[in-house]
Amino acid sequence: MSGPETTIIRSMTESDLDAVLAIEQASFPSPWSRTHFLHELGAPHAFPCVVEMDGVVAGYVCVQSLFEEAQILDIAVDPHQRGRGFARMLMEHAVAVARKQGADFMALEVRESNVAAISLYERFGFNRTGIRKGYYEGKEDAVLMEKSLQGDR
Repeated sequence: MSGPETTIIRSMTESDLDAVLAIEQASFPSPWSRTHFLHELGAPHAFPCVVEMDGVVAGYVCVQSLFEEAQILDIAVDPHQRGRGFARMLMEHAVAVARKQGADFMALEVRESNVAAISLYERFGFNRTGIRKGYYEGKEDAVLMEKSLQGDR
């Protein structure tokens, strides 16, 4: 019989990068590089975080917040850990970080074909605000989405 699982969200560290890169590569056709994540770790307006279950990184989110706007730059959950609520936890954390930083709204872009992610973002109150034609590798459009953070602080 195993005990209860311990799940936490914490700031991403350099020691998380091997696990984060494995999730990134399993999740995206054009994954971010180690250098890109290192930049996020050192950027003054970046808030990269991981969700960890029993000491193992299960997913991550990279949030940037500057003045009135916050952006979700990258979010992914280990394919073997999907469907367990980690994406929801990461989204809740991202919104909380943005509010704490004083952002009035949050923005993101998502592949038009990523129906599951679009559905998650819409459940969190994000609205479609536009399309960037050929944004991903010049082949696939990006759906632009935003959420107001005012009024329900």
